[in-house]
Amino acid sequence: MEKKAVAIVVGGGPAPGINGVISAATIEGIKRGHKVYGIHTGFKRVAEGDCSAVAQLTIPAVSRIHNEGGSILGTSRANPRKSPEMLNNVVRMLQGFNVGYLITIGGDDTAASAKAIAEAAGREISVSHVPKTIDNDLPLHGETSTFGYQSAREVGTEIVETLMVDAMTTGRWYLVVAMGRKAGHLALGIGMAAGATISLIPEEYGESLVSLSSMTDVIVGAMLKRAVAGRPYGVAVLAEGLAEVLDKDSIPELADAERDPHGNIRFAELDFGRMVKSAVKNRLRELGAREMMVIDKNVGYELRCRPPVPFDREYTRMLGYGAVDFLLNGGTDAMITREGDKLVPIPFSEFIDPVTGRAKVRMVDVDSILYKVARKYQIRLTEKNLHDPEFMDTMAGFTTKSPEELREIFLPTAVQWGTLPV
Repeated sequence: MEKKAVAIVVGGGPAPGINGVISAATIEGIKRGHKVYGIHTGFKRVAEGDCSAVAQLTIPAVSRIHNEGGSILGTSRANPRKSPEMLNNVVRMLQGFNVGYLITIGGDDTAASAKAIAEAAGREISVSHVPKTIDNDLPLHGETSTFGYQSAREVGTEIVETLMVDAMTTGRWYLVVAMGRKAGHLALGIGMAAGATISLIPEEYGESLVSLSSMTDVIVGAMLKRAVAGRPYGVAVLAEGLAEVLDKDSIPELADAERDPHGNIRFAELDFGRMVKSAVKNRLRELGAREMMVIDKNVGYELRCRPPVPFDREYTRMLGYGAVDFLLNGGTDAMITREGDKLVPIPFSEFIDPVTGRAKVRMVDVDSILYKVARKYQIRLTEKNLHDPEFMDTMAGFTTKSPEELREIFLPTAVQWGTLPV
């Protein structure tokens, strides 16, 4: 009797290292006597019943792709959980190719889809999920990074370092928006590694909704503090997930923002950077501040398909092997993770909410030493600055406001968001 086949599908946005998982899983599956199929364009076409999306993979076709960016299978954000018909199409398509083992590569939404497919197929199809996201927001044990994050952070750091030199050379400010749908890992990691002037992430606001004006004052406060120090330029790194903690009732663009099939805001269409830049320029104008050139720059698409760094190449080959080994040894319904030199499966039940069907999100721990060190080296206007007469006299000289007026304007944000809790 012919052995059941292995199928591989990629969901969500690209991340460096995807091809490493595909390569290792294909080679291991074939060496163990199984056919291996690649599903093109994520779940999109198979959910529509298009069998041409399924193609057999070979060792020669994948043996050298582990060092390449992108995904030879493509990807999409199609959500097969949107309807029973779409979910049934996926299961029927897999069964038509004699697939008994499914490997999904993706983030939290793809993990939830993998769980739904496993449930819809009963025990006829075993499923393992390989966590992938440059956002680094999946709940892996031991604070292990998700694959793709280290590669994305490296190129993001290079970009921000270049912008910092440009800012100093031309006397301007850059507002860099880094990808991270909900969590600020990438923005904080890039900002800390590059030594950016300031990094803002949603986690520092806790459960609070924050107004755009309050967030703007944190940035403008940093700009004025730099001016006092004789450096009227800099780079602020902003996590795009900040849009999720803004008070949407006061910002029409957020209330009407376009969303993907999983219900997430499409940040590229929102143009969060332009929104913040406009607010910053308006605030500077209100203060009568000396003219400062402010440029917004989105950093995300440049990071996602770069070739993986050696860390992610090694990492993904382990995960690809582990996904196949787990399935062929009778495992199912789990995410394959790495802890040191060990491969550890995490059952779907541990990280997918049974009510919402969505995976838990790992946020930045603002009580961690990592975050505290990152904050220590940022430039922020503090309550101590605002009560320093000499400092305030100098800062007022860059505006048309008096020291007392500036103290009244910036004290609320300095007290709430400017000073790192002890």
